[in-house]
Amino acid sequence: MNLLTTLVVFLEQSKYFLLFAGSYLEGSAAMMTGGLLARLGIVSFGLAYLALFIGDVLADIMWYLIGRFAAFSFFVRYGYLIGATPEILKKVEVKFHHYHTKILIISKLTMGLGLAVPVLITAGMMRVPFSRYVTINILGGIVWIFLLMCIGYYFGNVLSYIPAKFGIAAAIATPFIFFFAMSLLTKKLKTIA
Repeated sequence: MNLLTTLVVFLEQSKYFLLFAGSYLEGSAAMMTGGLLARLGIVSFGLAYLALFIGDVLADIMWYLIGRFAAFSFFVRYGYLIGATPEILKKVEVKFHHYHTKILIISKLTMGLGLAVPVLITAGMMRVPFSRYVTINILGGIVWIFLLMCIGYYFGNVLSYIPAKFGIAAAIATPFIFFFAMSLLTKKLKTIA
């Protein structure tokens, strides 16, 4: 068996694990890719959704735990380097506890805009109750993952206009290009505001 055949067999046998890993490590682009792969009939929509959902929830829990057990001591020790004094941390804590539900919901539903990880770490650092944190992230994840998979699924017909030999490359590149464009737009809007 040659290398290409071995690679294809590996990808076929581990497609759901790869979606899980993509969701855990990256998130949004993997979710759109999952929808696209479902449209192409390579994966089951339901199983892909489940793999993406589990990866997303576990990643959110990881960021919370990093915030809970490492971030506060890091900021107490090195925060002065970036202007994060104990007084500022106290103000952030008061505001975050007052608005944490809204902050977490908005963060979850805009995770492609680059704000999710700092917010998730802050939630752990500010000791948002774990059960509340997980509940908000699960509910937000249900909506967000479904939305992104549907985008990948329904805009997957664009691939029919691409020559077959470039189809797989385009399928992989499309979600990344979309989120690169979103990132550039976000940066542009920050400079205007």
